[in-house]
Amino acid sequence: MATRASNRPYDIVVFGATGFTGQFVVEEVARAADGEDYRGQELRWAVAGRSKKKLEEVLSWAAERLGKPQLKSIDIIISDISDAPSLDAMCQKASVVLDCVGPYRFYGEPVVKACVENGAHFVDISGEPQFLESMYMKYDRQAADNGVYVIGSSGFDSIPADLGVLFTRNSMQGTLTAVESILDLKSGPEGARIHEGTWQSAVQGAADQGNVKNLRKQLALKPVPVIGKKLKRRGAVFYSNEIQQYAIPFPGSDPDVVKSTQRYLHENLQETPVQYAAYIAVGGIASVIRFMFAGPVFLLFSKTSFGRKLLIKYPKFFSWGYVSKEGPTQQQMDNSSFSMTFFGEGYSQGQDPQQGKPNLKICTQVSGPEVAYVTTPITMVQAGLTLLKETESLPESGGVYTPGAAFSKTKLIDRLNKAGVRFTVLSKTDT
Repeated sequence: MATRASNRPYDIVVFGATGFTGQFVVEEVARAADGEDYRGQELRWAVAGRSKKKLEEVLSWAAERLGKPQLKSIDIIISDISDAPSLDAMCQKASVVLDCVGPYRFYGEPVVKACVENGAHFVDISGEPQFLESMYMKYDRQAADNGVYVIGSSGFDSIPADLGVLFTRNSMQGTLTAVESILDLKSGPEGARIHEGTWQSAVQGAADQGNVKNLRKQLALKPVPVIGKKLKRRGAVFYSNEIQQYAIPFPGSDPDVVKSTQRYLHENLQETPVQYAAYIAVGGIASVIRFMFAGPVFLLFSKTSFGRKLLIKYPKFFSWGYVSKEGPTQQQMDNSSFSMTFFGEGYSQGQDPQQGKPNLKICTQVSGPEVAYVTTPITMVQAGLTLLKETESLPESGGVYTPGAAFSKTKLIDRLNKAGVRFTVLSKTDT
């Protein structure tokens, strides 16, 4: 098992550092190296990828943005998804590998395999439930035997949701039994954009929905018991009085990740499982009409190889201009933010959750900067640092984990608060 005390050359290796998201992860690692954890000591880290020239360019870019010319001398590792020995060599040098190469359903498994076999912990930012669950089926036992932690979904998908539910639970003086979250994305006058690589991952994730169902049949997981009043699901479109906007069910991986975490905590730590439903605000009626058109078209096209080719070839058209090959401008990122508000209910201490109606309510919020290229690097890097710094608070054995399952006993929420992703309690009431 790779730990901080290990004699490996690097605490962290950023793999896929030249990708659009990877470059911002490099910048965030450099920022974290000056944080509280590493004052008076050195964070040993390196960047990895296929092209030495491009890796040098990323380090120069980060050095200029942060005013740290010393970043140009950060070590470079040449490693390629299609070259297994190069992945093995990379993982033998690292305590933690931050894998930024997606879509993970195509490119993730070779890195997981190399990490598990060579004793390096693995962190990804996948929003692809099929990937994490297939890695669980294939590598959980071997990772446990080797003391390796494989932590999936550690970007905006799905740390705010997963840890937000845990934060809500820990903030209630009683038993939390159900939570709804509503995500609200804000942007400035120039609007918001995502890079086409992020879009491609979403397309492939949508295409995998049928495979996820088959995979779960193979896993034969036990149902998560419903404790307390059953959470009533909202409609396909509804007006939220809480945020004064229309909202729709959140189409990402958050519900799957939270459910996996709740199953783990219930089965392994005997904690009361929390029911969860996720929604996203879409604005006014004009936005609702646009989503009612774009959403079904996206899902329909993602189900065939020809449709996926069209979605990937013409991302700007199918996303109403939201996706571009250039990605967002710096100004667009600076002016973008998010808030995810959690509305929880539960039962006071001493009251049986299986008897009567909930008598406690709580409202919490996770908020932060632009989600894809600012918040995601923050959550990924802080997850990696937590693996390095809080080994005693991780699950007893290695394995394949969701963020909430791996980090429920750590101080990751405190780390995120300090790094700019804020967890706050808005209100608590007795009903």
